[in-house]
Amino acid sequence: MALARFGRQAKRPYGVCVKMTAVAVLGMCFIFVWSMFSASPSAVTSQRSSFGDINEPVPGSTGVGSSRTGLKKNEPEKTELSGGSNKVKFESDLEEKDEKKLDGSVTLAANGNNSTNIDKKEEANEGKEGIDKENHGSEGSENKESEKEKEEGEVGGDDKEEAVDREGEANEDVDADGDWAVTVEEEPVGKVEEESGGSKSTGKKKKRNGPLFDLKAQYTWKLCSTRSKHNYIPCIDNESGTGRLQSYRHRERSCPRTPPMCLIPLPAKGYSSPVPWPESKLKVLYKNVAHPKLAAFIKTHSWVVESGEYLMFPQNQSEFKGGVFHYLESLEEMVPDIEWGKNIRVVLDIGCTDVSFGAFLLDKEVLTLSLGLKDDLVDLAQVALERGFPAVVSPFGTRRLPFPSGVFDAIHCGGCNIAWHSNGGKLLLEMNRILRPGGYFILSSKHDNIEDEEEMTSLTASICWNVLAHKTDEISEVGVKIYQKPESNDIYELRRKKNPPICKEDEKPDAAWYVPMKTCLHTIPAAIEERGTEWPEEWPKRLDTFPDWLENRDKLIADTEHWKAIVSKSYLTGMGIDWSNVHNILDMKSIYGGFAAALSDQKVWVMNVVPVHAPDTLPIIYERGLVGIYHDWCESFGTYPRSYDLLHADHMFSRLKNRCKQPVAIVVEMDRILRPGGWAIIRDKVEILDPLEGILRSMHWEIRMTFAQDKEGIMCAQKTLWRP
Repeated sequence: MALARFGRQAKRPYGVCVKMTAVAVLGMCFIFVWSMFSASPSAVTSQRSSFGDINEPVPGSTGVGSSRTGLKKNEPEKTELSGGSNKVKFESDLEEKDEKKLDGSVTLAANGNNSTNIDKKEEANEGKEGIDKENHGSEGSENKESEKEKEEGEVGGDDKEEAVDREGEANEDVDADGDWAVTVEEEPVGKVEEESGGSKSTGKKKKRNGPLFDLKAQYTWKLCSTRSKHNYIPCIDNESGTGRLQSYRHRERSCPRTPPMCLIPLPAKGYSSPVPWPESKLKVLYKNVAHPKLAAFIKTHSWVVESGEYLMFPQNQSEFKGGVFHYLESLEEMVPDIEWGKNIRVVLDIGCTDVSFGAFLLDKEVLTLSLGLKDDLVDLAQVALERGFPAVVSPFGTRRLPFPSGVFDAIHCGGCNIAWHSNGGKLLLEMNRILRPGGYFILSSKHDNIEDEEEMTSLTASICWNVLAHKTDEISEVGVKIYQKPESNDIYELRRKKNPPICKEDEKPDAAWYVPMKTCLHTIPAAIEERGTEWPEEWPKRLDTFPDWLENRDKLIADTEHWKAIVSKSYLTGMGIDWSNVHNILDMKSIYGGFAAALSDQKVWVMNVVPVHAPDTLPIIYERGLVGIYHDWCESFGTYPRSYDLLHADHMFSRLKNRCKQPVAIVVEMDRILRPGGWAIIRDKVEILDPLEGILRSMHWEIRMTFAQDKEGIMCAQKTLWRP
């Protein structure tokens, strides 16, 4: 009403004074309101001065009005040396009272830095040294299939590991029960303090320099509740969606959006220590590998027999009629140039059945890696691992297998029933990619389909594979064909039809992690300095013979001597490990295979993992006659629970830096793939081993030994039977 009266008076001739009065009143009101809601000068000064103290990205808060002022770096707890010795007392900071429960899985200090939930993007121009972009990373050609993040960051260390990374697939909408479903997003830092004292605006998030594990975290665990129960493989088993699913397994590798933060239960009838090697070749404890489909499978196959609490594997019994001895003898007669254990050392067996093929070749010093396709629901690859034979689980549909090009001396497909000619022959072209030039492809089948046979003949001719022998054995009733891959590119030029075409130069043959299969032929190396121009030396000379194409020969020699000394003087004698119960070993961050080479005289086999963010050294490992695989430890590994007797991690966590959103999930994955009673040897910085010990203790692992010197440490831990 007062404003209306002022308006009417303003229209009158004497309304000038009224107008001035109104303007003055409104101005004073504006000043009063502005002074009430604006920050004080001291508060602004405090906020600006705090930017220089931010050494970590600021975790987001669930509160709307949370402040980001005055944050300081959470320094790792110092490790004290007692009495001047090198022994270290690790004290985990796990007794903070100010804590917050998240989904019943993890307890975090409310004011702590959430190092496990940071979705970071580092400066794109950092960490470019030592990057081998031709290796096993994704080429980014599959973005339509799944949501993927690519990170570029700085990866420190002497190895100058590659900093172009990719996070795992994020196409799972529903996580398995027991997963840590709470994520705390990082707020972007809008200003960064410069050395001159000023600030500059940036649209990127500030790089995180803090500890890998949250020093103020407490952990409580619960069992995973999944359809696969005690056999759960997170990136392969289909646990999403509602209602009845048509398949337990994904057709391609597909990881949960959030890594599992729950522990895998033990088998329903309990779990006991596996039968030791070499007795495990002939029998295993049935309850350790029990599966409903396996029970039905046993009744229809003679090579596996249930006998009391054991599954027995009668010697010389196999899927091949007449026995595996006769089958292998016929192969040697067909192609005398195949000398098992000499020029043929590393073999890939497609389709894991009874593994009798690889079991027999092991006695001839041939290392056969069985590829479990995980589509038969019988879980035969798990039986192979329980028996002590190398095996890995992977889909085989549209993406490349996680191996380098030209590394297998021979590939065997015994009754694997794969339609090699379908989809433009992509599957066979993938075999051509990973087969060594001059290598052998052995294909056997019981029932030949004339139409399929013709298409297979046409396809192998188009890629210039030479048919060395073709025979149908009267005893085994199996038709066997042995092909050989060309050793030079000359024969490709003689093809009348250039189909499939030669791959383009930018089609990197070693790129294998989440890379789709190509319908093209990669050229065969021709220059002497290229890998693949010469066949490796015979085994065992091959292990310590370094090829001409290897540039860093001195580093490889030093790495070999380094691990020989550590294994002989420390691992075999000073850890308290019962090596008679160790056979399946996983080296989680291998470089040149030196750790595996140092154990070559032991009755063990080692799966060498080359992380996807590291320089591509996996071809060197295969060249030495060892086996390995590419993997990103931000995701679950392609194997069954309780697969390995010993895990070895040499500076794996420190090299990961903050690539993974939840680094604790890597420890959960270690618990999944390690057998109860199994061992873990972890070498890393003391600031990482300290909180890591607390995490392992929360899982009721027993810490057997800790040792530190000059901020570097080693820890030996043993997993127990405890489950929450």
